[in-house]
Amino acid sequence: MAAILFLFSSTSLAQDLKKVDFEAPAADACAFENLTLPKDLRVYAAGAYSGRRLGYALDESGHEATRFDITVNSPSQSVALLLGAYEPSVWNISWSKGTRIVAVMISGYHHQAVVGLEESVPVLKSSYDNPGPCGYFYVSGAQSGSVNPIARKLFQQPVNQIFPGYSDGTILVGDSLSIDSELLTSPWSGQAAIDSAVAKGLLRPATPADTEAWALLTTARSRPGLDKAYVVLAPFTYPSGLSGADPATFFILRNVPRPSGNPGQSAVYDFNSLTCSGPRCVR
Repeated sequence: MAAILFLFSSTSLAQDLKKVDFEAPAADACAFENLTLPKDLRVYAAGAYSGRRLGYALDESGHEATRFDITVNSPSQSVALLLGAYEPSVWNISWSKGTRIVAVMISGYHHQAVVGLEESVPVLKSSYDNPGPCGYFYVSGAQSGSVNPIARKLFQQPVNQIFPGYSDGTILVGDSLSIDSELLTSPWSGQAAIDSAVAKGLLRPATPADTEAWALLTTARSRPGLDKAYVVLAPFTYPSGLSGADPATFFILRNVPRPSGNPGQSAVYDFNSLTCSGPRCVR
């Protein structure tokens, strides 16, 4: 009964700490594999101690996650980015039409994650808490001096310009933008889109209490697994990319509308109808 009360308590749900884990793989060497550097390359560094606070955790540090919204405007020259913050942060990237981002490194003291880039853009991650071969840096006061040695390793040149951020997390990198500038970003799909929905409070990671509640209400012989399992808290659209090796598990709370879109091969446990749909359902 306690599990059921937990599941349907909006107060408990609102107080849940939302944990996001976007992964950019750590490299074996401080280098971008098979990257050909363009002759017109500009190396820009951006960041701050922290960005806009998000109210959920990104890692096990116990620090609240922050977010940076990076807009890159350099239509006349190719750009490489060095992005760094002390606090665990999500870097959301957009760029102006004609801008070409050739590579991105994210770094900091705590865990860092990047979203919005095209899949073809290589990303390196190397931080103090998630050590990689490049060491770590963050763009804040005296710490900014550590970006040049890394820039020389990765791009054979120093940083051309540093763009510091502020508490709202918004940073324009490159040239100034006109009001009618067209900005581009890659749509999030699969796990990145799910993580974004967690950050917005539309989903939360499922817990053993959720699977226990399902078992009690349905007399199911087995409990659903918790790997990539999420509770739907508000109107939500299933993202693309939930088929093949990347399906998820969704629990739809009572009085929450069924999500729109295609869940792919995901399992959908609906507390409104006490039914499950999808090939991964546990009976």
